[in-house]
Formats: sequence, structure tokens, C-alpha cells
Amino acid sequence: MTTSPTLSRTTTELGRHVADGLRRTPKTLSSMYFYDDEGSRLFQQIMELPEYYPTRAEFSIFREHGAALAAALSSPAGEAFSLVELGAGDGAKTKLLLRELLQAGTRFTYAPVDISEGAMTGLVQALQEELPELRVAPMVSDYATALTQLRTRPGSKAVLFLGSNIGNFHPEDRLNFLRQAAAPLGPTDRLLIGFDLQKDPRRIRAAYDDAQGVTAAFNLNLLTRLNREPGRRF
Repeated sequence: MTTSPTLSRTTTELGRHVADGLRRTPKTLSSMYFYDDEGSRLFQQIMELPEYYPTRAEFSIFREHGAALAAALSSPAGEAFSLVELGAGDGAKTKLLLRELLQAGTRFTYAPVDISEGAMTGLVQALQEELPELRVAPMVSDYATALTQLRTRPGSKAVLFLGSNIGNFHPEDRLNFLRQAAAPLGPTDRLLIGFDLQKDPRRIRAAYDDAQGVTAAFNLNLLTRLNREPGRRF
């Protein structure tokens, strides 16, 4: 069996990350590694759960304010631009924004970024069927690599980071991520980030510990993934 260079690199990086993270106090692993193909599939189920409110909240925002968001993200000079989405997943709510931009005759290329090749393949196929006129430049990549490559992308840029994923970062990592996100952006580029608001902790706990156990399966899938790597037996 042959292994692709990308897969080999990812496997090596994962091994190093686990070794470093489990030596720390408290022990920690990046949420990035939850999203292999199976993890991405499980997360799509999580977003449909009755307890998981963030996705429904963003759908509501995009339905009510889609036209205003599309106008704000468009290039001020009316030139063509790249709409880059970090952690695109299935792109369900983003399609609302994409339709607004297309209906307005906006010239842009959608550049979804996701670490799961399976999720990206599904997204691109869905976009080809639902929005055949859309220009798509997919990137199977982690955030850091995508942000580095964003520096070389010509023209104006708008970056999306939705789903309150910013909450997955520890404070120091969050600051580093925001610095990385800002670095390739010029004075007229745009950045849209989703933040969750403070609410009853019981509602948050239910969203991330659902009654059907889908979130538990999503969490345990990380250990299943690690057990595929040599020398790891959880």
C-alpha cells in the first residue's frame, strides 16, 4: 500500500501533537484532530440535534441579514474577490450567503477550507449540483497552512470563521490564531467571525452532551483515530 505525502505529513504531525499534548498539565489535544472523515460525519449529526443551538442561531442570522452580510463582505470597489471559509464542513448555512452574493451579481470565488477530504468532496459535489454557476477553489488543509497560503492569493479577500469555533481555542492560542488570520489581510479585506453569547450553562452543557450520545461518539472517535496510529492503544 502506498501512502500519500499529505497523509504521511498529517500522521507525523498528529503523533508529535499527541506526544506534546499528553505531557502537558492539564493534558490537552487540539480540536482540529476531531475532524477526520468520520468525525466530520458525526459533527453533521450534532448540528441537527435539538440541543445544538449554534447552527440554528446562525441559520436565523443568515436568513434575516443575508443581504446585508453579502454587501458587507463584498469588495468596496466592486472588484472580484476570494471568499475564504475556514472550517467549511457541509457549507449548509454558508449556501444562504453564497446565493445572496450570486443573486446580486457579485464577482467572487468561494474558497472553502476543511481538514477532512471527505467533507470537502461532499461539499464540492453539493455546490456543483445546487450552485453550478459558483466558482469554487477548495483547500483540504488546516487553518495555519490555509492562512499562510492566503498571503499569496491575489486580489481582495473576505474570510469567514463561523460556528463559534473561536471558542475551541485556549486564550493564548486564540490570540495567536487571530494574529495569523489578520496577517494576510489588507486594509480593505474583511473578516466575519461567529461568537456565542453568554447563556444558562445548562443549555450549553446540553448542547455538548446530548441525550442521544452523538457528541460522546464524536469525542471518542478521536481515540479511535489515535488507535489507528502505530504504538497507540487507548
